[in-house]
Amino acid sequence: MSMAINFALNSGIGSVLDSSAAASPLSGAGTAFSAPLSSPASVAAAPAPFSDLLTDAVGQVNQLETQAQTAVEGLMTGSGVDVHQAMIATQKADMAFEMALAVRNKAVQAYQQVIGMQF
Repeated sequence: MSMAINFALNSGIGSVLDSSAAASPLSGAGTAFSAPLSSPASVAAAPAPFSDLLTDAVGQVNQLETQAQTAVEGLMTGSGVDVHQAMIATQKADMAFEMALAVRNKAVQAYQQVIGMQF
């Protein structure tokens, strides 16, 4: 299950954010997920603990949220941030949060199914 979630996080959020990062001149935007996608074979070779994967994902979501907040503050203060940059940064943060929330919901659902099993 952890390989599937890791692959979903990498391919789902990463590909969307990486494709829109090229269009965003905001400094540092898109760097949270700019690492190359790992194939399922390389994940199987050196599996990372599931808790580390979740911790890293939450940290990346937090980083995108911080970048969005900085972009919006720059827009409001008139310090050279375009509306487009602020909107792209907020959409990246929103999409990352939605993906993290979906992964969390699936993990809770899987946990509830395991608890409901009778042995």
